[in-house]
Amino acid sequence: MNVLEIQNLTKKFGDFIAVDNMSLSVAEGEIFGFLGTNGAGKSTTINMIAGLLRSNDGTIEILGKNSRFAKMNLGMVPQDLAIYEDMTAFENVKFFAGLYGLRGNLLKERVEEALEFVGLEDKHKSYPKSFSGGMKRRLNIACSIAHRPKLIIMDEPTVGIDPQSRNYILNSVRKLNEMGCTIIYTSHYMEEVEEICTRVAIIDHGKIIAEGTKDQLKSIITNTKDIWIEVRSAEQLNLESVKEIHGVEAVQLEDNVLKINSDTGVNNLNKIIEHLINHQIEIRSCEEKAPNLETVFLTLTGRNLRDH
Repeated sequence: MNVLEIQNLTKKFGDFIAVDNMSLSVAEGEIFGFLGTNGAGKSTTINMIAGLLRSNDGTIEILGKNSRFAKMNLGMVPQDLAIYEDMTAFENVKFFAGLYGLRGNLLKERVEEALEFVGLEDKHKSYPKSFSGGMKRRLNIACSIAHRPKLIIMDEPTVGIDPQSRNYILNSVRKLNEMGCTIIYTSHYMEEVEEICTRVAIIDHGKIIAEGTKDQLKSIITNTKDIWIEVRSAEQLNLESVKEIHGVEAVQLEDNVLKINSDTGVNNLNKIIEHLINHQIEIRSCEEKAPNLETVFLTLTGRNLRDH
């Protein structure tokens, strides 16, 4: 059974086509990774699924319906925190759960259940202004799950938080999935998607350009390899000059590591190293990496997922 079914979805802003005739399905029980750089159409699609934005064309069905019933079975964890600083943690969750029609003892039980799930059971009377970034993110999740939705959209739920809080949230995603929730998960941290998602779609310029399991996506790029070269500093290096080396398809610099995507049929490592030495770039280490989702994304879009 498909929990989400999108057919020929289109959204335009004037002459700009943000989402271009997209069709997509998410099966029950999946943790579905939805990847795209800023401006690719990812947020626009999510907002249409959540009912926050109207499409120009196409259909969206949740649990086979596009009615109020469908929206009642949807939970949304937005990237921008949707909590009230002047309300306690309990009051925040109670407010959002109440929007879904929960009342009385059931409402109280569900609020307590949600707070316990995210590890804030001892913070009922505390105000979010006293919370760390990770605690606010967890409260954000509690507000979205108290009504026990069948489908949860998590849009960058770990952005800007410490590693311990990130691990807590990732474990919470797994637990929600084990409890029967289908989850659409977006992140700029490719390692998170690699770790928890069962299937992935990549969107670029408003279109789905690749979709499948992680292994299926990796099989797309059997003709490419990753070369990671750690350098002391690359401030003076023109990355475009590296791209001019025969076989090099894409180059990214991240934390003083040159991540080079290259054609497997071209033996160009010596030329790459020679190029760096000629530009007075001190090399600390060099390693060839097995293809991963980051390689797939970079190969297909020409950009790093964290590009803005």
